[in-house]
Amino acid sequence: MSNLPTDFNEYWQNVQDELAALHMAAELTELPIRSNAHGTVFGLKLTSLGAYRIFAYYCVPNLPHGAGPFPCVVHLPRYGSVNHIPPFEERQQFVSVQLCHRGQRLADSPYAAAYPGLLTDGLDDPMRYIFRGIVADCVRMMDFIFTRSEIDQSHISLVGNDLALMTAALRPNIDSVIAHPELFYNAAEVAPTTRGYPLEEINEFTNFYADKAEAARRTLAYFDPLHFAPRIRATTLLVSGTERDVFTPERCAPLATALGGPVEQRIATHSSYRDGVFEAQWLAQRHGLSEAVLPEHWR
Repeated sequence: MSNLPTDFNEYWQNVQDELAALHMAAELTELPIRSNAHGTVFGLKLTSLGAYRIFAYYCVPNLPHGAGPFPCVVHLPRYGSVNHIPPFEERQQFVSVQLCHRGQRLADSPYAAAYPGLLTDGLDDPMRYIFRGIVADCVRMMDFIFTRSEIDQSHISLVGNDLALMTAALRPNIDSVIAHPELFYNAAEVAPTTRGYPLEEINEFTNFYADKAEAARRTLAYFDPLHFAPRIRATTLLVSGTERDVFTPERCAPLATALGGPVEQRIATHSSYRDGVFEAQWLAQRHGLSEAVLPEHWR
């Protein structure tokens, strides 16, 4: 496993201090083409680290029994240029949010991310590494969530990859996390064992810039979810791959052990139906809903 940097806490405290000095300048704009009888969808803009404006879809249910407060599910960004509006069925039960971090579509001015390439942008310097700002974007999203009266603040879940775990550690006042390790967990050791994307980006970087390989390893250590895990108090559904995947159950076991809150481990089936139904029902149960609203073809 990668070594914990001696200034790990200071590094992330500095990120939070920089964020705290910036007014989030929230701007909500209704998107009528996305809204319907079940809910209202807004485009949300917020100011994040470096005065960068980020975007999110912010969806609030329209239910006959009142205006909430509702449980909330925050989808943190996938590794790719486009993030889609949260599922229609989920939007009927939750305040449902999909963040687009800096560089992704709808938050790609003045910086447009390259895929492949984002994972190694500034990798040799932890102060310039692009994911320093991306993690800050996730944290800023939570700063907004914590101000909203339509959200039941005791029922907030995060869903995503390593970013979900980092965010849960830096903004711990949440109920639960669904996390699929993908990018940073023990990345310096795991990347050389695979040619799979996106970790192959790290291999390409360290091969091409051999003189920067050790600096890249040091930077990756600041982002390893293993180092965030003890701070997490939320209940975590940690989803690994199978024995044929990069992040096997065995490889993810130390991360599960390190988590500071209750943890449930699950092995992905690689079926959008089976995995989707399980996670939707898991979220519904966490938030006291009688059942999850599922797509018709999943029922």
